[in-house]
Amino acid sequence: MLLSNSCKVRVVVAQAFVRVFAAFAMFLFGGSAALAQGVPASTQSTKPTSSPTGTAASTTTRRPNILFIMSDDHGKQAISCYGATAAPGLVSTPGIDRIAREGMRFDRASVTNAICGPSRAVMLTGKHSHLNGFATNDQKFDGTQQTFPKVLQAAGYRTEVIGKWHLESDPTGFDHWDVLVGQGDYWNPTFIVDGTRTKRDGHATDIIHANALERLRALAPAAKDGKPFAMLVHHKAPHRNWMPTARHLNLFKDDEIPLPATFFDRYEGRSRASSMQTMQVDRDLAWEYDLKVTARELFPDRKLDGLDSWMQREIERIPGEIQRAIVEAYRDENRKLIERYSRMKPKSLAEWRFQRYAKDYLRTAQGVDDSVGGILEELDRLGLADNTIVVYTSDQGWFLGEHGWFDKRWMYEESFRMPLVVRWPGQIPAASTSDALVQNLDFAPTFLAAAGVSVPADMQGKSMLPLLAAGGATDKPFRDAVYYRFEESKGSHTVPRHEGVATDRWKLIRFLDLIDPATGERTLELYDLAADPDELRSLAGDPKHAETLRAMTQKLEAIRAQYQVDVPRAGNSTSAPATP
Repeated sequence: MLLSNSCKVRVVVAQAFVRVFAAFAMFLFGGSAALAQGVPASTQSTKPTSSPTGTAASTTTRRPNILFIMSDDHGKQAISCYGATAAPGLVSTPGIDRIAREGMRFDRASVTNAICGPSRAVMLTGKHSHLNGFATNDQKFDGTQQTFPKVLQAAGYRTEVIGKWHLESDPTGFDHWDVLVGQGDYWNPTFIVDGTRTKRDGHATDIIHANALERLRALAPAAKDGKPFAMLVHHKAPHRNWMPTARHLNLFKDDEIPLPATFFDRYEGRSRASSMQTMQVDRDLAWEYDLKVTARELFPDRKLDGLDSWMQREIERIPGEIQRAIVEAYRDENRKLIERYSRMKPKSLAEWRFQRYAKDYLRTAQGVDDSVGGILEELDRLGLADNTIVVYTSDQGWFLGEHGWFDKRWMYEESFRMPLVVRWPGQIPAASTSDALVQNLDFAPTFLAAAGVSVPADMQGKSMLPLLAAGGATDKPFRDAVYYRFEESKGSHTVPRHEGVATDRWKLIRFLDLIDPATGERTLELYDLAADPDELRSLAGDPKHAETLRAMTQKLEAIRAQYQVDVPRAGNSTSAPATP
C-alpha cells in the first residue's frame, strides 16, 4: 500500500535513527565503514588479493549467502509495496512487501533490453546485450563466457539455479541446476536436472518453490559452517499465457479491475512506431490461448489458429481434476459472453477482454508472491535469514493494459522499469527507498562485491552496495543516465528496433529502422517524464525543446561510446521465433 504522509515522516525519522546508530556503532566497534566503501565488513580481509577473473578478496567465512528470486514479466503496478496501481485495494503481495519493509525498494530500476532471454544474459554477465552476444530470443547464450556465478564458484561459493533458464545453452558455472525446458509449461512441466530430463506433476510455480525449499534445506548446514551459497530461483510466472494455480483460479472473480487511463490510447502525438505493434488487448490476444474462451463455441465455422490449437492440446494433457477446475472456473462467464458476443459493441468487448486478461495475469502472479513469502519463512526457520542477501525482481516490467497493450519490449516506462527490492539484515536500513538509476546490469558486480570478490574490470555494471548501505541517500547520483537497446523487431508483436537514453527526467528514444520524413533521419521521440509520465506526447519536433533534444542526443552518443556500442545500421534487424 502507498504510505500516508505521516507514515513517510515516521519512516524518514526511523531511517535517520538507523544511520545515526550505525555511525555510533562504527565509532565504538569499527569495521562498519566497509559496506559504505562497497565491501561488507563481514567479508573484509587484512590480506586481499586482486584478480581480473575475480578470485576471492577475503579469507573470512562470514560471507553472505545470496538468494536471487526473479519472476518473468512481473510489472511494478501489480505489487502492493509499489502501490498496486493496477488494482489498488485488491492486489496484495505480502511476500514481496516483506523484503521491501525489511530492506530497500528501488523505484526507478530499469532493464537494458526488455525481453526474457536477453535480460537474463545481462543479469548473469553484467554486460549489455551487444557484448554478451545474446540480444534476441532466437540466439544461443555462449556459456563459455564469464558470469558472476562462475566467479563466485571460483571463490568458494556453492552455486545453483532453479526454474526458468531460457538461454538455449545449458547452464554453466553452477554446481547444481534444475531448469525448465525452454519457456516451460505451466502444468506438468519438464525440467532438466544436471543434464537429465524429468517430468514433474503439478504447477510450475509450486514445483519451482518446492525445489527451492528443498535445496535451501540441503545447503543450510554447510552455509552455517562457512560455505556460502548463491541460489537463483527463477519463476516462469506470470509470463503469457497466464495460467494460475488451482487455488487462485477464482481470485478477483467478483471484482472489477480498473481500466488504465491510457487503455484506449490512439497513439497520437508520437511517431508511427507505437501504431506498428501487434500487442493490443482488444485485437491481438488469442481467444483460447490467452483468454480461456473455447474458440470453437465462439466461432463454430472458423478454423482454429495455432495458439488456440495448442491450448486445446494443453488443456487435454492436464490432470482430470485440475482440468475440470479450470473449465469450471471460466464456464459461467464464458457462457454469458458467447450468448451476447454478436450484440457487443467494440468498446464493451475490449473491456471484457481486458478484465479476463488482467485477472488471469494477477492470479498467476499471486502464486509467485506465495513462493516469496514461503522462502522468507524457510530462511527464518533454517536460521539463515541474518546472513542472506535476498533480492526480488523481474526480468523486465509489463504492460497491464496501459496504452491498450500487453507484453513488454518497449523503452516506455511500463516495460522499461522493473520491480526491485533487496534485503540484507544489518547492512541495509529497513524500509528504505531509492530513486537511483540502477539496472539489471548492476546485479553481477553487486553480488561479487557483497561476497568480497574482485569485480572483473570488463563488467559494465556498478556495485549497488554503497547505495544500499546508505539507505538510498548518497552525496552524488549513482549514475546520471541509462542506456537501452531492443533488437527483436521481427519477433512476436512487431515492435520496431530502438535504442535510447534516460535520465531522471528526460527520455530519448531513437528508432533504428524508421526514417522521419520531416528530417530524413532516424525517428526520434523525446519525453519529459516529470510533465508527461504516461509518455503521450513526444517533444522531439517541438522547437521549444530543441536544446533539450540536442543535449539528449549528445548524451545518447556519449553513453553509446561508454558502453562500446557499434554504430547502428538501418535495416540490421535480427529475426526471432514465432512463439510468443
